[in-house]
Amino acid sequence: MKIAQVYSHLNGEEFLRVHQPVLWEEVQTAIKNVDAGKAFGKVSREKTRKGDILYSPQKLNQLFKDEFFAKGWKEMRTAYFVNEDLQTTREIVALKDKKQQKQIITDKGFQAFNTYNQVDFVKERIAVEVQFGKYFSVQYDLHVKHTFFYERGDIDVGIEIIPMHSLMAQMSTGVAWYENELTNIVWEGRSNPSVPIVLIGIEAV
Repeated sequence: MKIAQVYSHLNGEEFLRVHQPVLWEEVQTAIKNVDAGKAFGKVSREKTRKGDILYSPQKLNQLFKDEFFAKGWKEMRTAYFVNEDLQTTREIVALKDKKQQKQIITDKGFQAFNTYNQVDFVKERIAVEVQFGKYFSVQYDLHVKHTFFYERGDIDVGIEIIPMHSLMAQMSTGVAWYENELTNIVWEGRSNPSVPIVLIGIEAV
């Protein structure tokens, strides 16, 4: 695959070039090493595209996993507790200790619910999400996943890899695409999301 476009939000790319040039090169190499042809061949069952031969998001995701895992990147998953009370939530939201979170919730008479956040690949405080899911998935990554780990102090930059429109057009209906997500970020203003992000648009070679 190839990188078609890169957008740097809050100097995300600049940070990588200065502080993590080796990792930035690894990300670019991983993308280039993915053979999109191995993920081509999915027969569409959608009414409007029945019989069309498309790229499989599942196979593309696996190809990216193989590349990143081979380079020592690992999934990061962090569990925490939530509850229904606003004031209690404000009190515990910055806490990293799960036991402390749960204790505060239960002491206040509320039920503690266990949940978690996860990001595809992390290495030396750089997080990467490869997203071939539905259009809302990228916004969830930017405003929940990357922001969550950044505000906890676990990462310095979040990288989001998504298809360009040209690749999206050869996938199932509803997949997020670079040109649209770039516009969404610009609409939201320079400081939103609050985490340095590198948005990468990719195409099949």
